[in-house]
Amino acid sequence: MILYYLLAAVLIAIDQLVKWGIVQNFALYDELEVIPNIFSLYYIQNRGAAWGILQGRMGLFFIITVLVVGYLVYTFHNLPQRSILAGISFSFILAGALGNFIDRMRLGYVVDMLRFDFIDFPIFNVADVFLTIGVGTMIVYLLFFEKEEGTTSKRD
Repeated sequence: MILYYLLAAVLIAIDQLVKWGIVQNFALYDELEVIPNIFSLYYIQNRGAAWGILQGRMGLFFIITVLVVGYLVYTFHNLPQRSILAGISFSFILAGALGNFIDRMRLGYVVDMLRFDFIDFPIFNVADVFLTIGVGTMIVYLLFFEKEEGTTSKRD
């Protein structure tokens, strides 16, 4: 169990280091093309949720994050866990949620910087990538592995 928290801590550190590097090296709205017409780094400050919705609702985001993280930790500790895949997905979801939560509490906004230039898609960050990976692996686990493993014993 502790290994999943350590993985989450490493992922949070990666997220925060990338964000720190962007803030230190880019002015707001600066852009660096990494792969021309495909991918760039573009520094923005997101004061809302995904796609910038609910701008300025930090209190709401605080409550939602605390509830979701609390539920996630409670569930992870109290439901039978036998899968490494479920544990890894827990780590990624926790890291993604806490990475953006740290930004909101420390800065009042979330640092976003990853942009796909070839499609109209919102600018996002490393924590968002971790959330997506975590949710995706959790869906795979629930659809394909949970019933095979059963839920009869709790993993330490």
